[in-house]
Amino acid sequence: MTTKRRTAKKPQPAARNVLAMIYDFDGTLTPQPMQEYTVLPQLGIKGEKFWSEVNAEVARTGGDPILTYMRLLVEKIEANKAHLSREVLRDLARSIEYFPGVESWFERVEDYVRERSGDTVEVRHYIISAGLGEILEGISIKHHFERIYASQYYFNHHEVACFPTIVINDTSKTQYIFRINKGREEAGQSINEYMPEDERPIPFGHMLYLGDGMTDVPCMTVTKNYGGFAIAVHNPRHAASLAVCRRLAAANRIDYFAPADYRPGRVLEKRVRTVLDLIIARIRFEHERHAFRRELAP
Repeated sequence: MTTKRRTAKKPQPAARNVLAMIYDFDGTLTPQPMQEYTVLPQLGIKGEKFWSEVNAEVARTGGDPILTYMRLLVEKIEANKAHLSREVLRDLARSIEYFPGVESWFERVEDYVRERSGDTVEVRHYIISAGLGEILEGISIKHHFERIYASQYYFNHHEVACFPTIVINDTSKTQYIFRINKGREEAGQSINEYMPEDERPIPFGHMLYLGDGMTDVPCMTVTKNYGGFAIAVHNPRHAASLAVCRRLAAANRIDYFAPADYRPGRVLEKRVRTVLDLIIARIRFEHERHAFRRELAP
């Protein structure tokens, strides 16, 4: 898990003024899983072959897909006598390719919200990924994120990955949405204690989740059921990706879908801005309601 260092903001009214944009990583910001740009090429393994082996092993053992791929990856590293330390994995992240427009996306979103809100609303970006945190530590866009939540290995004193210490799968992803909602973003902080809705720093209604497939359904469902928004993206080169988005829309898992093209003026930007405008309006409403209640106070 990583944390972004925030610059100081001018004082804001008592009502909550932060909106959260929460992203899956593989298939959402990148065309391929991160392993296919990094560790698998280092091992001389084709991505398609590796994931087929993972799926076969899951079918054989009934195991968790994320734990299974993490175990098989360690086995492949050992079999190839490769030394892929945390530092090496961070360095390999430089090979990751993004969908068009991703690298300028975050600043454009922040500029848009700043302009539309009159500099009264703050945007925070988060990643929640089943991928490897050791790789995400080295991505070129890391500095844009408030926090990055991802699966992690335990490395021994020889800097050898031994076994998973954090596993984030489809359903466990949702706990991190509640962490963001309650402001309990550190791994050691409990999120199980009751917290009144009006004390939660980032209401679900101030959240937008972006994902790309069926593995994002739990996060999309939680976000939408609690009043937030979800948008799915699809790879324009893969018809199957579009078919998944259509299924998500038909099941009301998402508010919109769009091609994974983050460049200015494209459909995705237009639809995200529509949601951002609504969240900004909600925050303005809450500010005014707070002021009104103060007027009513004896």
